Amino acid sequence: ETKGAEIMIVLDVSNSMLAEDYSPNRLERAKLAISRLVDKLRDDRIGLIVFAGNSFVQLPITTDYVSAKMFLNTITTESVPIQGTAIGDAVNTALRSFSAQSEKSRAIIVITDGENHEDDPVAAAAQAAEMGVRVFTIGVGSPEGKPIPMNGELLKDRDGNIVVTRLDETVLQDVAKAGDGVYVRAGNSEFGLNPIIDDIRRMEDEKYSSIVFEEFDEQFMYFMGIALFFFVLEMLIGDRKSKRHLFKR
Repeated sequence: ETKGAEIMIVLDVSNSMLAEDYSPNRLERAKLAISRLVDKLRDDRIGLIVFAGNSFVQLPITTDYVSAKMFLNTITTESVPIQGTAIGDAVNTALRSFSAQSEKSRAIIVITDGENHEDDPVAAAAQAAEMGVRVFTIGVGSPEGKPIPMNGELLKDRDGNIVVTRLDETVLQDVAKAGDGVYVRAGNSEFGLNPIIDDIRRMEDEKYSSIVFEEFDEQFMYFMGIALFFFVLEMLIGDRKSKRHLFKR
């Protein structure tokens, strides 16, 4: 039995996250920050939601931090085939993904540039707050914007103009306010996850019960077989040497 919070990380994987406001780009910088966060977790549970035009669970809520980092490394802008920024749908997916045991310490952290949102994320955040789930937002990008490099060239619209993706802080601030959370703009040095986690830790911890199964796959027989082969070989070679020595005498 452990005590901790349940944290759903909701990560934008739309093409705009390839913009290079951060090094090497928005998405990779976000993944690095999440990975560092996972390294600091102890008894908290974490889950991953990826979204663009729609959303799905990349990693169900878990305390298996090794798996969390493994699944995190596989995330790309191709993880969700439908382009867009459906923040509201992602928040609703996260709401459905908490465990049945959790009632108190639950939080959703949305990491996105907030641009071109297609639904009503504020209403989704308000619904989450009514259910006792706090919604935090981290804005990735810059207000002045950056072009989107794809396949060795800059992304262009149908008219041939270079697409510039800009951080939409207004919608992210509104989502955080409706979700009883906090909005933080990500920086290159401090991405914003640490102060949010500090805020979450001030919430009342939930008690969780879990059962861990360990399954051992014995591999000793292969090494024993190799050892037996050399043992028999040594006996045969030793026997031949003894006979040769007697013959010479």
